[in-house]
Amino acid sequence: MIPITTFAGKTVALFGLGGSGTVSARALIAGGADVIAFDDAPLKVEQARAAGINTQNLAEIDWSTVASLVLAPGVPLTHPTPHWTVARAHLEGVEIIGDIELFCRERAASGRNCPVVAITGTNGKSTTTALIAHLINSAGGDAQMGGNIGVPVLALEPFADGRAYVLEVSSYQIDLAPSLRPTVGILLNVSEDHLDRHGSMENYAALKTLLVAQVEEGGTAVIGVDDKYTRASADRIERAGRTVVRVSVEGPLRDGFYADGSRIVRAAAGKAYPVAQLAGIGALRGAHNAQNAASAVAACVALGMELPAIQKGLVSFPGLAHRMQPIGTRKTAAGAVLYVNDSKATNADSAAKALASFHDIFWIAGGKPKTGGIESLSEYWPRIAKAYLIGEAADEFAKTLEGKVPYEIVGLLSLAVDSAARDAEASGLKEPVVLLSPACASFDQYPNFEVRGKAFHDLVLVLPGVSPI
Repeated sequence: MIPITTFAGKTVALFGLGGSGTVSARALIAGGADVIAFDDAPLKVEQARAAGINTQNLAEIDWSTVASLVLAPGVPLTHPTPHWTVARAHLEGVEIIGDIELFCRERAASGRNCPVVAITGTNGKSTTTALIAHLINSAGGDAQMGGNIGVPVLALEPFADGRAYVLEVSSYQIDLAPSLRPTVGILLNVSEDHLDRHGSMENYAALKTLLVAQVEEGGTAVIGVDDKYTRASADRIERAGRTVVRVSVEGPLRDGFYADGSRIVRAAAGKAYPVAQLAGIGALRGAHNAQNAASAVAACVALGMELPAIQKGLVSFPGLAHRMQPIGTRKTAAGAVLYVNDSKATNADSAAKALASFHDIFWIAGGKPKTGGIESLSEYWPRIAKAYLIGEAADEFAKTLEGKVPYEIVGLLSLAVDSAARDAEASGLKEPVVLLSPACASFDQYPNFEVRGKAFHDLVLVLPGVSPI
């Protein structure tokens, strides 16, 4: 854990006692702060109190003594309606920050020799984060990985000279981290997501851009430039005098890193030369992973790593759980069925990456729907042998697929796995793929995409004849 000493002797109000909130409370207490914590869920309040955290209804405290409100990232800050603690903090003139901001302030005080790589984007954040941490560690470095990827940032090991921090940062967290100044900031892409939280695409894109616009002096902004929002951001940040490295998978660049088939190519000073090879690396299959890999290579080059060490790390990358994760295979008379867990695909744009990577797909989709549905995935309909629809989105998705893709409304993931396995194995296809890529949030049936993915994993491995990968 990273003790937060920058609030020593101060009173801090904290709302949201989930994973990151509880860790934040402990880190503040360890650093000498007086923490008053609360949550709308009585059980979480009781658990925090039992763990020795001071809890009190924040509506009843004396706010004149409060230095800051630390807000869990999932608590509404602006849209659709600010949480009541946000409104109260504004009324009292108290700043509102999150755990990433606590990390940044502590780094400024005692971790200046620790480089920070911060990654954001609508899709690909987690894979890129995990890949960069793996590349650093496989080359003998010391990289701590956390943030939005599952390990709260303040649960990481304390600052030590040369220790790198590789952080996945969501738009929610950027909104609460005004002093985020990464050594290398990465913006992968921007597409429609979380509009209920940010109000508009313009607001959402602007927040994502802040991460790369505010790289520290001498730092590097690595920006994917394959959508209009990121292209505009790259141009604007470069005009402001920052070092910008562009990344593309759509074609050559005059300067930057781009994918050319399975190669990652660097263009600079009028010359282009290959710097990495992705052929045969199953964990980095598909164009979206070429973007992730190119961004990771660019970041590691900016940190001063050597190309042979980077290539060695790419080859040994095991992939990311719940993101195009091969689970198992079952031999059939015609070939073998591959089962793939892509539970992290919580929107259509993310699901598109998986659908583009396979053929003869028996697709499990659905959950809590997001704006836009799956109409944008129509170019992949020919790849889908049949769809199995689950959760709240099932009826909506069925209307979209009607007359275009065979489908079955099954409701539950367990039924979808059974039906898809049966049909894939009976299809006579050589390499059918049973793919969980929901294009939806999980919250109608599961607390998060990890639990949904684990459920799929377990259901697949108890199917007769399936061999784990």
